Amino acid sequence: MELSDKYLFEHKGFSFVRDLVTAEYIEALEDFEIRDSDVFLVTYPKSGTIWTQQILSLIYHEGHRDGTENIDLIDRVPWLEYNINHMDYVNRASPRLFATHLPYYLVPKGLRSGRTKVIYVARNPKDVCVSLYYFSKFSVKLEEIEDFNSFMERFLAGKLVASSWLDHIEGWSAHRDDFNILFLTYEEMKKDLKSAILKICNFLGKRLTDKVVDAIVDKASMANMRVDRRTNYKQMSPELLDFSKGSFLRKGIIGDWKNLMTVAQSERFDCVFKERMEKLPFKFCWDNKDDL
Repeated sequence: MELSDKYLFEHKGFSFVRDLVTAEYIEALEDFEIRDSDVFLVTYPKSGTIWTQQILSLIYHEGHRDGTENIDLIDRVPWLEYNINHMDYVNRASPRLFATHLPYYLVPKGLRSGRTKVIYVARNPKDVCVSLYYFSKFSVKLEEIEDFNSFMERFLAGKLVASSWLDHIEGWSAHRDDFNILFLTYEEMKKDLKSAILKICNFLGKRLTDKVVDAIVDKASMANMRVDRRTNYKQMSPELLDFSKGSFLRKGIIGDWKNLMTVAQSERFDCVFKERMEKLPFKFCWDNKDDL
């Protein structure tokens, strides 16, 4: 099962969106100058990235003040490897917040200084697979695979954008001592968002008032993010996303995989993933389903 050359290319064992980045740019990121005040959000696609981008932005700007009120989320917490809006990252004012899907071995080497903060958010891979399936339907730059079973087999084989979920999370977990890193799961954030936000604040050394924390919880709800034009990525070019076919913020729930996967598909998924997942230091909630 090969990558679709029309949409993706592979560089050092990791697949990227062909039209949005080059291998040369990825290579150059190795020497990207890191500042101690930088914060990197690392995720595998569809693992709560926008949600955590919003939380980080709200923590640093305390409710979108300090001139960030009308700035789109993708410009407040831009993508390191996919510089869609051609921003000047080098001269960007501190603290710089970045999001990335990169594996541990392709991030800037300066991240291993132990001072720059990294937050890794992981999500139940069955929900990731289903969310990525729906995302591929309206992402112009990704191949649309109509048959979910075919898509799931690609996911299990690591033949989609960002390659293997297992390799990604295992790599970051195994090399956690190389970074100043906080691991969170989408599921624990869903269970108690305020506690997760306080954990992030503590990791970042940010002390916020109860009023500000409560405001962050409110603004980071799925309902509010869906209607916030700065947050829902609605401003992205139609050359990237076809919003007539879907949305970035779709459901944001735990257990949506049950609405699509058959029992046989779930068992097939477990057969491929379960043994390696049991060795991970993360516990994923498989059964609960509840709205943000």
